[in-house]
Formats: sequence, C-alpha cells, structure tokens
Amino acid sequence: MTTADYQEQFRPQLHFTPAEMWLNDPNGLVFYEEEYHLFYQYHPESTVWGPMHWGHAVSKDLVHWEHLPIALAPDGNGTIFSGSAVVDKQDTSGFFAGESGLVAIFTQHDKALETDITRQTQSIAFSKDKGRTWTLYANNPVLIEERLTDFRDPKVFWHAPQQKWVMIIAAGDHVRIYTSPNLKDWTYVSEFGAGHGSHAGVWECPDLFALPVDGDAFATKWVLIVSIGDHPDNKEGSRTQYFIGDFDGHTFIPEESPAPTLWLDYGRDNYAGVTWSDFPEEDGRRVLIGWMNNWKYANKIPTSAWRGAMTLPRELSLSTETEGIRVMQRPVRELSSQRRDEERWESFIVSSEYEQEENIFAMPQGELLEIIVELEIGDATEFGLRLSTADNEETIIGYATSEQNLFIDRTKSGTVNFHDDFACKHNAPLKPMDGTIKLTIFVDWSSVEVFSYDGKLVMTDLVFPSSSRKELKLYAKEGSISVKSLTFYTLESIYASKLAPISQS
Repeated sequence: MTTADYQEQFRPQLHFTPAEMWLNDPNGLVFYEEEYHLFYQYHPESTVWGPMHWGHAVSKDLVHWEHLPIALAPDGNGTIFSGSAVVDKQDTSGFFAGESGLVAIFTQHDKALETDITRQTQSIAFSKDKGRTWTLYANNPVLIEERLTDFRDPKVFWHAPQQKWVMIIAAGDHVRIYTSPNLKDWTYVSEFGAGHGSHAGVWECPDLFALPVDGDAFATKWVLIVSIGDHPDNKEGSRTQYFIGDFDGHTFIPEESPAPTLWLDYGRDNYAGVTWSDFPEEDGRRVLIGWMNNWKYANKIPTSAWRGAMTLPRELSLSTETEGIRVMQRPVRELSSQRRDEERWESFIVSSEYEQEENIFAMPQGELLEIIVELEIGDATEFGLRLSTADNEETIIGYATSEQNLFIDRTKSGTVNFHDDFACKHNAPLKPMDGTIKLTIFVDWSSVEVFSYDGKLVMTDLVFPSSSRKELKLYAKEGSISVKSLTFYTLESIYASKLAPISQS
C-alpha cells in the first residue's frame, strides 16, 4: 500500500497520474464490461524511466480513475514495453472457452547476452477476470523480426470485412502491418512511411482507425497516428503526427503522396497518444489520450513522489477544411461534470493605451479553470491572455495578428531551469474565422491545454508555477480588440470525493 494525498505541489487535479513513481506512454486502452481500462508504462521503483511494467487503472467515466495492481511485469522475454489490448469477443485465441475476454499485445525488450544487441519481440497475455489478473501466453513471443532493432508498440484491432486481426507496429522509420486469425500467428502484409510525413526522430506508438468525415457515416477515412521520438537536432522534442488515407485490411494509402506532415498537437507536451479499443458501439466516439510530457526533459521535471501525467482524454473527429481533411479534437464531454461555478462577461474592449483593471480577473487560490473566450480581431498587433501565478511569473497564451500564429510563452512560467529546452515560446498557424479567434483553455496545477474552435489546433504545455494563486489578464499590444464573450468555469478536482490510500501491489 502507498498513500497519496494527491495534493503535492504540481500534482494535476484533472489529469491521470500514478500514485507514485514513474509513468509514460498510455497502453492497452480498451473498454470492457462497463469499464475503461488505462494501462501505462510504469517503473514501480523509481521516478525516472527504468525497467518497464504495465501499470493499470479503470474508470467508469474517463475522468475519475481507480488504481489497480500492476498488470504485467518483466519475465524471461524482457521488460514490458508499449502495446494495446482488445476484447476477443469470438474467442479467436482459444483462451476463453468460447466466451469473451481481454488480450494484451505488447513489446518485450531485452538484450542478447552473447552480443548485447537489443531485441524487441511481440508477446501476448490474456485475462479472464476483467483485467484484474493476467496470464502470459506460454509460447511467447508471437512475432519476431530479428533484423529490426526498433520493432515495437503494436496496436491491434479487428477488421470485420476480412475477419482478421490487424496489427500496426513501429519499425524505426516506418510502420509495418500484419494480420492474424487468432492473435497468435501473424503474417506480414505491408508497410508505410518512406517519403511520407516527418522523420525527425524514430517512429513510435502507431494507431490506425476509421472515422466519418463531417459526421457522415457513409463517408469515412482512415487516420494513422505516429509519434516521433526526441532527437538532438529537433528543438521540439518528441511529438505526434497523423496521416489521412484509406485502408483495405492490408495496405494504408495516404490521401496525398507524399503525405504532408500534420501535427496532432502543436504544444510541447503531448506524446504517444493512442485511442481506446472496443468503445461502446452505441456511443460511437473515438477517444484518445496521450502522455503529457516530452522526452527532452521527462526525467527531470520538478516533481518528487511521482513523475508523469496523461493529457485530458479527447474526442476525435474529421472535418473537411480548406487545406483538406483534418483531425479535430475536443475534451471529452464527461469533463463538464467537473464544472462548479460559472462567470460570464460579454462585449468589452481591451486596449493597449492604458492598464485596465477591469480586464484583470483574480481567481481563488488553487482553482482549476476552464476558460472559453471569443476575441474579435481589431488593430492590435498581438493579444491574448496572461496567466500570472506570482510576481514576475506568467504563462502567456497569445495571438500574433500579422503572422496569424497562436502561441504559448512559458519562458517565465515558474520553475523552468531544470532543462535548457523547457523555457520557450512556440507557435502554430491559426487563421481567424469570421474575424475572430475562439479558444477553450484548461488550466491545471501544472499544465495548460488550449483548443481552438472545435479543436482543429491544439496546444498542450506543462508549466510549473511557484504559487497556486492565479490572476488572468487580457492584453492587447499596439491597438485594441473586442472581447465578444469570456466564460470562466471553476472546476472540481477529480480527487475531491476520494483522498485515500491507493493499492499498488
């Protein structure tokens, strides 16, 4: 047993974190018998990356989570790297005596003793009790590619038209696709990646799924998500791209060739995001969650008993935009249950001519915020929101008018000196709609997540303020803007009703 009061400095109050120790990539996201399962890369003996296990938590609403014992631990085949989980509804694996159950598919990582060469192979495990206990398959590994050093992070799903399981897996600079009738025997069918998208780092954590375009169930496209690991020459660090195309059960064909680089998140801290399998059919959503961190500094962020958090879960959709079909992201609707108090202002001007006290909004100590603001562009060269937490500390969410760029500036956001690449200002292209910029912003104790419009552009950043006091100021430079509407919701912590010991073993 470990006791976490979930009130430590920087501990997120809206986001999933481990009770203690190290967390990174989300794994094995699956819905089964009224529970959302979240497995994750976990090191139970340290707050830095080490021998990987699968941590485990379940939820009824994607907001409040119950920690469960470690699901998978290293064995003779190696440590437990990233992977996925599925509901084997038809017992194709033969593990469940004709019933259904959960099967996890994951990478095992070790080194050959005689050569010290890294080996990555794919293994499976199964659970007959809703994921509470797991049995490793006796004939693991089920997939080996000896010539590939990087060969990891399998995402598996059932492809109904061909009545087979499909696996997409990262292999260094591309993804490979395999099929299987039973989750045990896998056949290589194709690969994708050469000449497409960004290759600024090693490819990792793929996902592949279909979504309706503009809500039309008869017009679907496939989305391929691929994360990119950190590289010394890449100032952004680890991040995630996506591709739009078609998939016939064997081959992914992009809409454009070569496929452009499309970023899932323009912030610094959303990596390895994947989606839930077997979401309730009547619900119909595709929901993604990512690791809210960056490999450039992940081992050094200034937390103590725990290290690592997940992003807010996001509903994904496809929208036809001027430049093509694009992924849209919205925070899951279940988060609205955390709204407590609401304040709203309409139709006022923010000017650079003088300090306007009426445009400074003080928040109670430690409040969690959802901010929805619609700003009409005037003649200001720059405008936005300054979130101040202490003297000379602020996180700026701003818009540069002539460049048409949305940006986050965390250079003075609080504790920034733990890594040279953390303090930064970074931007992303965002064109106004009908002369306005609309943002939805979630502010937690150590993060900001910014969604523009319906989530066409998203930016996720960690921040580590020295104080939980919050003061928000709207600002404009060299001109003025009109605020069409500004709404604040104070949000309730997901721990408000349960601050208790958590079982980890």
